[in-house]
Amino acid sequence: MTNDGSKDLKQGLTGAIVLGVVLILVGVAAIAFPLAATLVAETWVAIILAIAGVTKLIYAWQTRGEGFIWKLLLSLLYIGTGLVLWLYPLQGVLTLTLVLGIFLLTEGIMEIILGFQLRPTPNWGWVVGNGIITLILGGMIGFEWPLDAPWLLGTLLGISILSTGVSRVMLAWVARSTLTQA
Repeated sequence: MTNDGSKDLKQGLTGAIVLGVVLILVGVAAIAFPLAATLVAETWVAIILAIAGVTKLIYAWQTRGEGFIWKLLLSLLYIGTGLVLWLYPLQGVLTLTLVLGIFLLTEGIMEIILGFQLRPTPNWGWVVGNGIITLILGGMIGFEWPLDAPWLLGTLLGISILSTGVSRVMLAWVARSTLTQA
């Protein structure tokens, strides 16, 4: 490997460490302020759906013809869902908490599989550990839903983000240390 390639890789790993630290800080903030994190997540999803719906509506209008009615109905579904989440945040929190539980269960399984695929890599266990934590968090949602939804979404999301940040920092740190020693 040339010095330039080694330097670029080292800079990339430094960037990965910085991004991991940012994830850790965001995770800690979400854990410290779970209700706020829950409402931010719910509002963010509402905004994304509404914007996506408007975009789909513009696309449907520009491409009138085959399937216009379905494109129009799909855009209205997106806009309507975004507006309902925006106008009724508590109900949105309940729904999103359930969806997050399913997401975390799926993510946990995928992280564990990824970790075992990375098995020859040093510290692959961090990815498996992150997957196990994420899987447990998804299971916790199933047991606690809907009673604890207002704080649960923000807290568990924060823990998942924190865990991901720690695993990414550790992987990048070891890779960077290995590169420095080589």
